[in-house]
Amino acid sequence: MKVRDLMTKEVSFANTNTPISQIATKMRDLDVGSIPVCDQNNRAIGIVTDRDIVLRSVSNGNIDVNAQDVMSGQLVYATPDMHAHEAAKLMADNQIRRLPVIENGRLVGILSIGDLATVNIYINEAGDALSDISQSNK
Repeated sequence: MKVRDLMTKEVSFANTNTPISQIATKMRDLDVGSIPVCDQNNRAIGIVTDRDIVLRSVSNGNIDVNAQDVMSGQLVYATPDMHAHEAAKLMADNQIRRLPVIENGRLVGILSIGDLATVNIYINEAGDALSDISQSNK
């Protein structure tokens, strides 16, 4: 099965100047833990996770910052034509739970570990990926 068959196609995103308070509100309202960051041409350039907000902003006492100040710029992503097995391996290898889906540089969706777990043939793989993601890298 391809990533395009499992991904969420309607993805909310931020731009580099979006205040983290707006990103956090969007995360709460959508019940998600990450928001991709795109430039003015809808090209994915990073991602802000709830963890990024806490570690790079709140814990430093500086909540008046924008997406560009806290986002993870090393974007690990999937493509729509990537096989779901390969996407699960990317998640496990990089200890991430969500993969932006990029086509021709543009954000077209997002794939979560939960998306993999909803398909019976990937339940074990999702569990294995989650186990690898949850391993301490200390």
